[in-house]
Amino acid sequence: MIPGPFLLYLGNKTDPADVKTSRGLAEFRREDCVGEYRDDGCPLTLGLPRMGMAEAAAAGARTLVLGIASAGGRLGPELVAAASAALEAGMNIAAGMHERLRNEPRLVALAAEKGLRLFDVRDPPPDLAVGKGYPRPGRRLLTVGTDCSIGKMYTTIALARALRARGVAADFRATGQTGILIAGKGIAVDAVVADFISGAIERLAPARDDDGWDLIEGQGSLFHPSFAGVSLGLLHGAQPEALVLCDEPGRPHMRGIPGRPVPGLAETLERNLEAARSTSPDVRAVGVCLNTSKLERREALRLCARTEDELGLPCTDPIAFGVEAIIDNLLCAEPSAHATIASH
Repeated sequence: MIPGPFLLYLGNKTDPADVKTSRGLAEFRREDCVGEYRDDGCPLTLGLPRMGMAEAAAAGARTLVLGIASAGGRLGPELVAAASAALEAGMNIAAGMHERLRNEPRLVALAAEKGLRLFDVRDPPPDLAVGKGYPRPGRRLLTVGTDCSIGKMYTTIALARALRARGVAADFRATGQTGILIAGKGIAVDAVVADFISGAIERLAPARDDDGWDLIEGQGSLFHPSFAGVSLGLLHGAQPEALVLCDEPGRPHMRGIPGRPVPGLAETLERNLEAARSTSPDVRAVGVCLNTSKLERREALRLCARTEDELGLPCTDPIAFGVEAIIDNLLCAEPSAHATIASH
C-alpha cells in the first residue's frame, strides 16, 4: 500500500485530461490529499492548497504522486527534478508512467540514501497466465466506452458505491493507474503483454460465490486504433454479465487522432456486446453514462432523456445525477433483457 497522505503533482499541464490521475485522487480520496504542486503557469487546480515540496512534507505528506500524463509516458527532466525535490524533502514517490521510476538512477540513489520508496503502479504481476475463457462463478459488470478518457473509471466507482449503499457486496476492480491509486490495488492492463490481458482480468476478478458484484474498470475503446487490443482483452477476460456504456457528448474526434470521428452510441454498444459474447453469451447492456460536465444542467438532462428513448436503456451522468436507475436495471432485469439493441 502506498503511504498517504499525498501531495498531488500538476506541474505545468493545461489540459484537464492530462491530470486525471491527480484529479481522481482529489475526487475519491480527498481526505488523503494535503495539497497540490503546480507551476506558476499551470491554470489548473484541484481545489487543494497549493504547496511546495518542503511545505507539503511539513504538513504531513508522505508521498508525491506524479499524477499526470506525459508525452510517451516518459518521466523527462522536469518530473525527475520534481521527484528529486520531493525525496529531498522526505517524501516517497508514486507514478504510473510507462517509464519506471526504478529505471532512473538519480531517483533510485536518492531514495536509497533517504530511506524512501519509489512506487511504480503500472507494474503488472510477474506470473500472469493466459486467459482460458472458461465460465466462472460470480457477477461481473464492465464499463466500456466510445473513446479513451471518457469517464469509465468514475462510472465504475460510482456503480460500486451505489451497490454497497444498497447492501450488495461490490468490489471496484482497477485496471489503470488512477484506479489503482484510488483502490490501493489492481492491475494496469495497458502494461500487460498482449497475450496475457484476458488472463490478467480473470485473475483480477476471480470466481466468487457470495452473489456480490465485481465492477471492472474499462479501458480504451474497440474503435480506437491505438488501444482496441486492451479493450478486447478486457471484454474476454471479464466475462461480464452486464455492460455500461460511457461517452462524452460533443467530442470532436477520437482522443489523440484529429479527423477520426467518435463512433455512435448504438454502434459502440452493439460491437461491445458482440465481442463480449465470445466468453459471456448472455451478456446484457444495463445503462449508459454520459460525462455532461461541459453542458448546462437542463441540456444534460434532456440529452440523457433522448438517449434513453433511443437505446431503451437508463441514461445518466454518474457524477451529476447518480446511477440509481442503472442499479435498478442491473438488479432487476432478467439476464436476457437488453441482450441486443438491434431493435432500437
